[in-house]
Amino acid sequence: MKRPAPRQPLRFSTQTLLLQLGVVLLVVLLSGAVHAWLTYERLGREAENQALTLARTVASDPAVRREVQAISREAGTPPASVLLAGPLMAVAEGARTRTGALFVVITDETGLRLAHPDAERLGEKVSTDPSEALSGKEVTTRNTGTLGPSAGAKVPVFAPDSDTVVGEVSVGYSTENVVQSLARDITPIALTAAGSLLAGILASFLLRRRLQRLTLGLEPEEISTLVHDQVAVLQGVDDGVIGVSADGRISVFNAAAQRLLEQPDLAGTPWKQAPVPEQLKALTLPDAAEADAVEVIAGARVLVASARKALHRQEDLGWVVMLRDRTELQHLTRQLDAVGTMSTALRAQRHEFANQLHTIAGFMSIGQHQQARDYLARLAATGPLKFPVDQAELLQDPYLQAFVGAKGVEADERGVTLRIGPETLVRGQVTEPQDVTTVLGNLIDNAVNAAVAGSAAERWVEVELLDEPGPDGGTLHIVVADSGDGLATGQPGETGAVAADTVFAEGYTTSVRPARAGGGQGLGLALARQLARRRGGDVRVLEPGSPGGPGAVFMATLPRTTADSSGAGSSGAGSPRAGTENTVGEDNHA
Repeated sequence: MKRPAPRQPLRFSTQTLLLQLGVVLLVVLLSGAVHAWLTYERLGREAENQALTLARTVASDPAVRREVQAISREAGTPPASVLLAGPLMAVAEGARTRTGALFVVITDETGLRLAHPDAERLGEKVSTDPSEALSGKEVTTRNTGTLGPSAGAKVPVFAPDSDTVVGEVSVGYSTENVVQSLARDITPIALTAAGSLLAGILASFLLRRRLQRLTLGLEPEEISTLVHDQVAVLQGVDDGVIGVSADGRISVFNAAAQRLLEQPDLAGTPWKQAPVPEQLKALTLPDAAEADAVEVIAGARVLVASARKALHRQEDLGWVVMLRDRTELQHLTRQLDAVGTMSTALRAQRHEFANQLHTIAGFMSIGQHQQARDYLARLAATGPLKFPVDQAELLQDPYLQAFVGAKGVEADERGVTLRIGPETLVRGQVTEPQDVTTVLGNLIDNAVNAAVAGSAAERWVEVELLDEPGPDGGTLHIVVADSGDGLATGQPGETGAVAADTVFAEGYTTSVRPARAGGGQGLGLALARQLARRRGGDVRVLEPGSPGGPGAVFMATLPRTTADSSGAGSSGAGSPRAGTENTVGEDNHA
């Protein structure tokens, strides 16, 4: 026998719809019942008040008061035939007929009926307790008497010439009339309840459709699985991931993105107002090409950013921006370039070392010790290597000697003379080689490029360095000038006019050389300025230069980057790695 297929559970949206319909139905029924009960109570109170008013009117009638007093003074109660034809019966029935009351009853001081709609009940004791009314109190009641259930009132009857209670008047309205009034009033209540029920059903269906649209038709179990997968993937990768929803808000900002952009979690922030580089926002513009990737500077990092459109079943979900860190890769590349440059310089001067040693050995062999000492003193003053850097002896810091020397070799290969300015004076040692390398190296590289592209016959770059001691570390001042054609400056709107600060914009470059992939064109000066400002310093243009030379003059201020040579720590220039570290960007200068 074939087993029946297992019954598929209802979808979550269907369960939610049924639950909402049940809640709406329950609320409508409860509301209708409460409204009906409140209406019934209101009608009952109105009947009681109407009965109390009628009872007061009858009890205050002077003729009623005199007749009840006269009967109460007699030794017994008149027979029913006399009461039926008496004035009290006429007053009571007249009031009942005019007002539509169920009954109007008048009793003596003992509770015996002197007037009653049923003639057979005359002279009998009333069926409900009259003691409160006979004690002088007015009361409203809801009870069931000989004529059926009623809502009424009891009022004492006082003697005409005193406050003596001689009887009481009891008036009642049938609760069946109250129910009939409620039946008339219940129609609007029922219509209102039905309208509320229909509105609730319609709202439930609309909510179900919205829920399906928001969840993309996924069940809660599927959403839970997606959340776990998202956390595992987004928080487990080194690449930064930024999700921008279709309504323009950041929906995902993983830990790697927070680290790379140095920002807290920005989830929920409007994308246009987010504190991220403008290049990232430009990637998500409607006319942006998805294949384009840009290099962005964020703090001291160089990031490669790309954006992709997110779609699900042809539904636009927004954008996904990917961030990859290229800082370490570029640092390693530049370090290798610097090491290669230093190796080339060492090989080129291998013979000079041999000649210097032979010269010293010759002096010693012929007994010219003084000449040998003088020769060694000159070597100690100028350094063991002879870099193509004019006035290199002004640099006393070993790190700066090695770094500027390597840059001098590179500049010499391109036909540019690198020289140290006569005002150079560095008394301490470099303690922050990475920041100094980034700023100084970029300024020298840009100056060399400008000198090569310039029209001057003599190509040169001049660097002046000066350290200023401070309580928290010395400040290194750097001035770099070149023989190029300077920055194109002028009034805004003129052809070729460029504001001085424009050269510090990310991506700005006038290099005529083709940009190799990942070459970092347009990032050098922007990165240098950001690093300097993070330390409390700055990089700015002192002189824009002029066509034909001299070229532009840049000045950098780097606080807390040097220390007294006697107290320099292990982070100083003695580190071999620090001595070869180079810049991140290049080709930012015109």
